[in-house]
Amino acid sequence: MALKHWTFLYAAPGLPKSGDVREVTTSTSTTVLAGYPTAEYALGASFGGELAAALDRTELIELCGAFSHEHVAKLRQARPKVPVGLVAYAGDQTEQLHALFS
Repeated sequence: MALKHWTFLYAAPGLPKSGDVREVTTSTSTTVLAGYPTAEYALGASFGGELAAALDRTELIELCGAFSHEHVAKLRQARPKVPVGLVAYAGDQTEQLHALFS
């Protein structure tokens, strides 16, 4: 079975607390891009409202690097049949990441 519906959750300061949820649909798949000002707001939204409705249809959830392993565990517990992954960077990228966020 090919992946037809997946969701990417991200945190971006300056977004509204209610989030910015957008769907990108092609002839073969739908991607939901859901941004919130913090990972905590995104996690809270995943249990109700527009984002929760999108997650009810999703087959895979990916979280940006702003999320912790605790966030992953909470989403996995809430949606045990949906794979939840966390974006990670290899150790050789540490210097570049520090330059971006310091």
